[in-house]
Amino acid sequence: MEESTAAKNGISESDVRRLISANLKRLRAIQKLTQSEIARMTGLSDTFINDIENCKKGISDKTIAKFSKALDVEPYQFFLPENMPDDKTRVFIGDLNNSFEKAMRDLTRHYLGKE
Repeated sequence: MEESTAAKNGISESDVRRLISANLKRLRAIQKLTQSEIARMTGLSDTFINDIENCKKGISDKTIAKFSKALDVEPYQFFLPENMPDDKTRVFIGDLNNSFEKAMRDLTRHYLGKE
């Protein structure tokens, strides 16, 4: 069986928790929301939010979806590294550009009925 890219790169569960934690804090701070406010918006407890932000608890895809909706962000934003090497940044920007182009085509088709 082939080893996954994450395993090859030495990525552990605690690495993923730290990444999600840092991005949750960052996205919450951008919107000037407290842990209590995001807890109310998601239906989660203040303690659970605190545990996530302090890397004491991992979260499910369902919880990421709740945070995405509450913060009005895409789920992938919880997985963005703080520092990316240039080659990975180029890949990320290309992927983001493709996503924007698709979104624009979808919006154009929906509102204007054309490609």
